[in-house]
Amino acid sequence: MQNLNYGVIGNCSTAALISEKGAIEWLCFPEFDSPSVFAAILDRQKGGHFGFKVTSDYKVTQSYVPHTNILSTHFESEEGAFDVVDFMPCYPTSDGKDFYRPAEIYRYIRWAKGRPRMKVDYRPAPNYARGKTIYNVTSQYVETYSSLENKDRQYLYSSLDLKKVVNHDEITLEKDEFFLFSFNEKVIPVDIEREKLEYCRTLVYWLDWTDHAKRYTRYNEVIERSMLVLKLMTYRNGAVMAAVTTSLPETVGEVRNWDYRFCWLRDASMAIETLFNIGHVNSARRFMKFIQSTFITTHNYQIMYGIRGERELTELTLDHLAGYKDSKPVRIGNDAYHQRQNDSFGYLMDLIYQYYCLMPGTLDEVEDMWEMVKCIALTVCENWRKPDKGIWEIRGEAQQFVSSKVMCWVALDRAAKIAVLLNKHGYGEQWDAEAALVKEEVFTYGWKEELQSFSQCYENQALDSSLLLMEPYGFISADDVRYHKTVRAVKEALMHKGLMYRYNSKDDFGLPSSAFTICTFWLIRALYVIGQREEARCLFEEVLTYGNHLGLFSEDINFDTKELLGNFPQAYSHLALVNTAILLSRESKQLKLK
Repeated sequence: MQNLNYGVIGNCSTAALISEKGAIEWLCFPEFDSPSVFAAILDRQKGGHFGFKVTSDYKVTQSYVPHTNILSTHFESEEGAFDVVDFMPCYPTSDGKDFYRPAEIYRYIRWAKGRPRMKVDYRPAPNYARGKTIYNVTSQYVETYSSLENKDRQYLYSSLDLKKVVNHDEITLEKDEFFLFSFNEKVIPVDIEREKLEYCRTLVYWLDWTDHAKRYTRYNEVIERSMLVLKLMTYRNGAVMAAVTTSLPETVGEVRNWDYRFCWLRDASMAIETLFNIGHVNSARRFMKFIQSTFITTHNYQIMYGIRGERELTELTLDHLAGYKDSKPVRIGNDAYHQRQNDSFGYLMDLIYQYYCLMPGTLDEVEDMWEMVKCIALTVCENWRKPDKGIWEIRGEAQQFVSSKVMCWVALDRAAKIAVLLNKHGYGEQWDAEAALVKEEVFTYGWKEELQSFSQCYENQALDSSLLLMEPYGFISADDVRYHKTVRAVKEALMHKGLMYRYNSKDDFGLPSSAFTICTFWLIRALYVIGQREEARCLFEEVLTYGNHLGLFSEDINFDTKELLGNFPQAYSHLALVNTAILLSRESKQLKLK
């Protein structure tokens, strides 16, 4: 079974997916949302890749250099062994005021023993493989570009014979070698000593970054790997993407294929809150500045943005690509940017509240943020009664989603608390009163006696995993019998073969057929807080086994085969993994103290 057995590398400008056999099968250049150069993950024939061919007797294993986003793929047979060490340069500039994050990948071929043989399989397909790839082989580099777009070019440098590389000739390794794949023609000499320097600088950067995080008594390795993944999905200006890929299907053969290379307020706020809580304050500061920059431009918000703050994210299909496992369409852009999703403001306001409590900036920053708070609170007051597309951004008719109402309450509750912090008591009283109206309505129309549970919408009797978020955001107490009953009802209705549906009612694309990874983590937390702690721990341990060979998770999981599905790696999944692991780690620490 083909699974999403990829490692991810990056430098907060772009990222690449590298298969367990060492082939780059997804890379957009020069930035996350740029057209792909390698996209074999979406089309095995046309997409393009950069790998190594060895004979069948080679055993290939893969791991990260500990505490880093540097990936090592080890090839070994009786004739010899070598490693391919992949990384994107990332480290502070000499003056310490910025970072060096070029659009380039170093592939360090580290000779280990013997005389291993291999062929380089270098087949770039620029511009989403929309044209023919033009090659220009010189004495210094191999230049490539698309026949339909000759301005964007790629340059391959190597210590190996470039003609042998392009012709896929067999090469015998007897010493260390290197490749540099770059969006820019280099203006300084490129050799293996330069590669080693870039490697050391990047290694130190990642080691220093992980060293700033908190340590935990249990699950520290899985927490750290997930934090490194979240960092990779953080663009240099603070924007956080939902994932680094597009169009990996939620279910093979269906059409729930979306482009996730954008910044959703909801996902990003949750990811940044997780980074912040584990010790990475600077990530939170940069995200706040990104959000402020989008606000200053128009004084209103939409649910998602491009990574540079773009507001129009026009959705197109790439019909010439076959799609992952022939799952069409392949989409670029995301039409959901038009939607109203009232819940988004709750996650953002919760983060802003933590900003005020724990890391207030200069006076002008505090005042700018206060203007944002007032604007968001006004927007919520105007819109909370209206139907929306909800946390799952349905593309059908808007509905009165309970989870959206809950997060509107969160937005107003946190806005009121911020007002009190700033001695703006008039605003605080106004927003507290409005929050009380929201809560009263949810208890009146969201609770269904016949279900003995809150429901997905006011209008229906369906259940939804997002109802589990009522407790962690403070809308309802973990001791409230209604929450206990809701947890049990949601579990009974939506848990299937050890994993959770988001919902199992029909939507605009039919019935969902795969598990949504974050929802199982939500259930684990819910079970824990209502007292089912051993069940929660056992379920968490089981879910950890469904990650890929490097412990990475996508958006969805197949109920039967446990195959990873959906865009990858997924910020949602990893932030929930971190939060759940921290919760259970604290529990194990308490038990140890007793």
